[in-house]
Amino acid sequence: MNNKTKKARQIGLSILKPSKKDLEHGLELHKDSIVWDSYGFVPNSAVDGDAIRKAAEEGASDIELIELTEEMRMMRHVIDKAERQEFKDAWEASGVTCVFQNAGTSSNAISQLIKRFAHFTYVSDMMRGYLNRSVIPVDIENTKKQKRHCLYLCTNGVPLSQQWNSVEEELSYIRIFFQLGCRMMHLTYNRRNQIGDGCGESANAGLSDFGRAVVREMNKVGVIVDVAHSGLQTSLEAAKVSEQPIVASHTTCLAVNEHCRAKSDKVIKEIANKNGYIGICCIPGFLGKSGDITALLDHIDYVAKKFGVDHVAIGTDAAYMSQNNEGEHFKTPKFYMSQDHGKVSLKNLKRRITRNPWWSFWPPGSLSSHAFSEKARLSLSWTNWPLFTVGLVQRGYSDNDIQKIIGGNVLRVSRAVLRGSLYEKK
Repeated sequence: MNNKTKKARQIGLSILKPSKKDLEHGLELHKDSIVWDSYGFVPNSAVDGDAIRKAAEEGASDIELIELTEEMRMMRHVIDKAERQEFKDAWEASGVTCVFQNAGTSSNAISQLIKRFAHFTYVSDMMRGYLNRSVIPVDIENTKKQKRHCLYLCTNGVPLSQQWNSVEEELSYIRIFFQLGCRMMHLTYNRRNQIGDGCGESANAGLSDFGRAVVREMNKVGVIVDVAHSGLQTSLEAAKVSEQPIVASHTTCLAVNEHCRAKSDKVIKEIANKNGYIGICCIPGFLGKSGDITALLDHIDYVAKKFGVDHVAIGTDAAYMSQNNEGEHFKTPKFYMSQDHGKVSLKNLKRRITRNPWWSFWPPGSLSSHAFSEKARLSLSWTNWPLFTVGLVQRGYSDNDIQKIIGGNVLRVSRAVLRGSLYEKK
């Protein structure tokens, strides 16, 4: 472990204070188990600050610079030796077998979704043998036996042609993205779309008729329905309509902490009734209370004890960031603004106030983390995954139940949804 990972591990241990017996047992159980992050991100690489500065000097637009930054964070470990080592070290420290990787932006636009999907297809293709791209659940089991790691791809939106000629035409790209390897899709992302209301909408209007058709098509094709960012009524109705298990891949419990991204007991019960799961995330503001690793365990406890251990998972919604990123960040121009017909004078750049992007539709205060200490945030670091298992040991869960929570439930749902699809029935 590098210094960054060591610091997070020490903080997590100082909060949990496990006995030697619980610590050793938890770490060994974690090592021996399939650990599947029900929604998250592979370790992020540091950007190349000099390359970004050069692009800015050559007149690259804001959008170009944003996309260049994203590509570097998602892909630079493929070509850079130091970042590759950082990437591997983070994976090993986490003990994670598979990540349900966000490989699509918060959009229904195919032109946007395909970019991030390409990034992770490229990464897994170029790092095969260490990091595989899996498309069926048995791949994850084989990956664990081979002591490797893998990705299961998902998107933050349902891909739609948005031509609106017919329902059937609009649904066609669900099948195409399944063929590309997508295995889970968000119905909405905070805002209202043609499918239903997101969690940021005050109306809470629920699933549309078109949304019902989307759910049925996802069931048919074999794509898991994810309502993590959907409004409560949309989540509830999607669970009722679905004939396959449905999930909220990275969320929290409204009864434990009130937050727009949390799920009510009514929604959790309906998801559990469909044999799905609630993935508890690692965002302090969503968890509430202490906002640390104990708060994460409290939300897990709530679902497990009230709805059953078969219906809870951990979807961190968090990424490890290379410790080299801070140094590279200081090399980049702080603001991108052309003042002379596209020619950027870095010395004369001024701060430009930009509008919130369309997808960033959060109620005031819902993303605030200032109330939580650095200690709380670091205790939830992605590389502290082994301590999540240790914490469950401390709370008296059996080994079998822990293995369900840290990966088994995701494996079960993935099997069930694929087994019920048109691609598996023959």
